Amino acid sequence: MSHPRHELNALIHSPVRFSIMGYLGSVDECEFSILRDAVDLSDSSLSQNLTRLDDAGFITIEKRQYGRQMRTWIASTEAGNQALEHNLAILRDIAGNGPDQE
Repeated sequence: MSHPRHELNALIHSPVRFSIMGYLGSVDECEFSILRDAVDLSDSSLSQNLTRLDDAGFITIEKRQYGRQMRTWIASTEAGNQALEHNLAILRDIAGNGPDQE
């Protein structure tokens, strides 16, 4: 039997992307600067990681007009929520709190 860690989604398991997905999992959507501050990243680092998550279909990125400015809004997709929940279940299993444990 192979160890459960082999089932972790490596894209989401990165600490930065795990933090991003965890935050997005707790809100309907989030403006870029709020997410940046919540996960303590630079604009460029957040942008790079969001691109990877967007390419995987785990998030949506939408530009919206706000007065004279454009603002970027990010939301987790159903696939992103499922991938995050899957990784969380595996981590609980690894920690000994899986479904077979009491």
